[in-house]
Amino acid sequence: MEEHLTFIGSVTAQLVRAVPVTLLILAVSGVCATVLATGLTAMSVARSPLPRLIQRTWTFLFRGTPLILQIFMIYYGFAMVPWIRHGILWAAFRDPVFCTCLAMTCCCSAYIAEIFRGALAAVPRGEIEAGRACGMTGFMLLRRVIAPSLIRIALPSYSNEIIMMTKSTSLASTITVLDITGVAQQVIAHSYRTLDVFCAAAALYLLINATLSTLLTALERRLDVDRAPTPLAPIPPTLEPLS
Repeated sequence: MEEHLTFIGSVTAQLVRAVPVTLLILAVSGVCATVLATGLTAMSVARSPLPRLIQRTWTFLFRGTPLILQIFMIYYGFAMVPWIRHGILWAAFRDPVFCTCLAMTCCCSAYIAEIFRGALAAVPRGEIEAGRACGMTGFMLLRRVIAPSLIRIALPSYSNEIIMMTKSTSLASTITVLDITGVAQQVIAHSYRTLDVFCAAAALYLLINATLSTLLTALERRLDVDRAPTPLAPIPPTLEPLS
């Protein structure tokens, strides 16, 4: 029993040292995918048909193919392209962490864009008309009316997508990235203790996701105006009878 606990402690220490790599992939991919999804959402409501076509094509391609296949195509496939392999871009595409972040950014942006597009369609039209009636310009209407409502509507689904992205970072181990899963596979190759190592890795993923879920839930409650206490209306003064 003591030897078993010692092994678990040693494995956990090795896996913890790989947590920054997992968090780096998640942070870079999450931020870039959100920015890209914002642009795709704007393209989906553009007046010109070309941006809408580009948005629909992007969504169709990256939602319709597996993320692991996209990672392989970027890491192994682009290495076969001469102008990439022999150009200045090779310094980036030879890095498996960069390729993972690029693949996750492209894939997850398609899902987040659909979340934003659905939230945009759910923004009450009355709020927009009220803002226009108050004389708001297009940018002011976006900043003060549309964006706050869109964020509140999209946040629950967006939070779920972030949790899914956290689990998807484990696919980076398939192209030699030493994240939590990659280190776990290395330890298993030397110790042959599959269950113990994967249980320790699963515990770390659970801890990361529990922390993210708590933070996102707190943000969701903070932005939920329906749960905010409504201030009491002032009591009108008592009318005295005229003498």
